[in-house]
Amino acid sequence: MFEQTFKNIDDILHKDTGCGSELDYVEQTSWVLFLKYLDDLERDKATAAELTGKTYTPIIEKEFQWNSWAMPKISSPNGGGRVGALDHNNALTGDDLTDFVNNKLFPYLKKFKTSAESADTIEYKIGEIFSELKNRIQSGYNLREVINRIDELRFRTHKEKHEMSHLYESKIQNMGNAGRNGGEYYTVRPLIRTIVKVVDPKIGQSIYDGAGGSMGFLCEAFDYLVKAHGRASLSTTEWEILQKRTFFGKEKKGLAYIIGIMNMIFHGIEAPNIIHTNTLAENLADIQEKDRYDIVLANPPFGRKERAEVQQNFPIKTGETAYLFLQHFIKILKAGGKAGIVIINTFLSNTDNASVALRK
Repeated sequence: MFEQTFKNIDDILHKDTGCGSELDYVEQTSWVLFLKYLDDLERDKATAAELTGKTYTPIIEKEFQWNSWAMPKISSPNGGGRVGALDHNNALTGDDLTDFVNNKLFPYLKKFKTSAESADTIEYKIGEIFSELKNRIQSGYNLREVINRIDELRFRTHKEKHEMSHLYESKIQNMGNAGRNGGEYYTVRPLIRTIVKVVDPKIGQSIYDGAGGSMGFLCEAFDYLVKAHGRASLSTTEWEILQKRTFFGKEKKGLAYIIGIMNMIFHGIEAPNIIHTNTLAENLADIQEKDRYDIVLANPPFGRKERAEVQQNFPIKTGETAYLFLQHFIKILKAGGKAGIVIINTFLSNTDNASVALRK
């Protein structure tokens, strides 16, 4: 279901003048997909609240909910259409749709960043996502087609969510293969799974990736912990620890940061502790015990040269990005902690001063 839908959406976006590459396809599919996912999530929460006799207050106001602007449905047979089908009389399309999305929906969603109670809430993450992204789909008719396709998808069961997150990862891989430094976004999953399995994290340990990209390491570590314990067997306290106090990451690039957040949300982590920052701009001397983590999992970028002022933050001077990241990871790991890091193979044999000093 998901795979064919993603292919159909790519075909639609290929026709749009605002989308010229696989990166654009992923970016634009992502924000529409996220709003549909959020709508299903809200419905699940409303149902859960109803079953316990509580009232659920939606995050998104009525005007901006999926069923109001994206997919208004026919609620009674009087209008001449099938109940539950798209209400074409009230569904926005063409210029009306792009005008609403660009001038009303996105500004409304951006405001969540300032109105949210704290940074560890899904409200804040919504604000971050829509502060970084913009709608590049220029044709409101193409956007209408994309919305119609995504509305066919369901994210209500664990199986559906798992399938969708798996295929979203495939989209990210395609984006990586398309070039423009795609390796920043994607590390092959069998490699990540193997490293996570060897490191063998436990619930209660803090897990960190300072070169997050699409956050594949954190997503796989989350899946590993949930599978090891069994979702149904996790206590409320354990689930809260996994949601709020286990996974931490940083990412410098705007698009990678947003895709990483959405990837984690699609995997089931509602408010990821991901910071949009240049990890290497932090001075190693400023890292204190309270800043350290039990586990580091990462695939830092290599083959790049960092500026002289960035190198000043590290005791071993080198322009190689990966070697600076290694120093950061060594310093930020707790005593007795574990790290699984993908590193350039020549690191073990290079004879330059920085490589030798770092190995020691």
